[in-house]
Amino acid sequence: MKRVLVTGGAGFISSGVVRYLLAETPYDVVTLDALTYAGTLENLADVMSHPRLSFVHGDIRDADLVHELVEGVDVIVNAAAESHVEKSIRDGASEFVTTNVEGTQILLDAIRATPVERFVLVSSSEVYGTARYAPMDEEHPIEPRSPYAATKAGADRLAYSYFVTYDLPIVIVRPFNNYGPRQHPEKLVPRFITQALLDESLTIHGDGHASRDWLYVEDDAEAIRAVIEAPVDDVAGEVLNIATGIDISVSEIADLVLSVLDMPADQRVHVDERPGQVDRHIGSTEKAERLLGWRARTSFEDGLERTVSWYRDNEAWWRGILAKDVRAFSS
Repeated sequence: MKRVLVTGGAGFISSGVVRYLLAETPYDVVTLDALTYAGTLENLADVMSHPRLSFVHGDIRDADLVHELVEGVDVIVNAAAESHVEKSIRDGASEFVTTNVEGTQILLDAIRATPVERFVLVSSSEVYGTARYAPMDEEHPIEPRSPYAATKAGADRLAYSYFVTYDLPIVIVRPFNNYGPRQHPEKLVPRFITQALLDESLTIHGDGHASRDWLYVEDDAEAIRAVIEAPVDDVAGEVLNIATGIDISVSEIADLVLSVLDMPADQRVHVDERPGQVDRHIGSTEKAERLLGWRARTSFEDGLERTVSWYRDNEAWWRGILAKDVRAFSS
């Protein structure tokens, strides 16, 4: 029976992966998380007592701990990352470099010493920058436009180099913009939802024309499972977009959130454009369909309904995070 290590497992995407693997597969799951601002045990509260889940509080930059954990697993899904784009712009890239790049390097060196069946790096579509052509396939130039994106690109290419140099079973996935329950309110979809629930104006950077390929988090988890279960010779050394092939603008997202919550369409305010803004992201789905037999199943309308419902029903969760962020920012 496979034993899967999911790093950063208390984060948004990774907790979705943990929950999905426990519900839909017979695998044992080990998850490692440093519990920074991006990860909270509340994201795993409903599965923490699951008999096939082991939680380890620790950091992927702790080489001794990482080597110890790698010795007991078959598959690694490295989803641990500092992921707040605006934080990388505002506060600098130091934490992003050490976690996203150096942490990945420590994991890669651990599997050189103790080989595993496969190593799945959760990269990001942000490594592409603005679309030069659409849809963006896996051969699209890598042109990151924020310090966060640059560190994800660094980890992405570092992992690929370990496949080429050491013949390690590395698979790189580049998810497009995830959304869904339990996402930190810093991200666009939950930010709009929570602003609306607080009866505040929805803040839109620039004119709102920037568009993204929006992927429901459970679809992402399903794709990662497909990567884990595909014949390793079919996927080792490959880069795979996890996308829907449809992009929706920030302005449209605001309109849809207000519509779902039956709120006035004019309840929005435009603020200065964010530095390093990416104008358009839309992913090619052809390679994932061909190699994995996977395609996103959740329409944005359905996913948004589910997401709004979750935030409406879990107000204490997101209010606690917002209060914690305010305290951290003012200290």
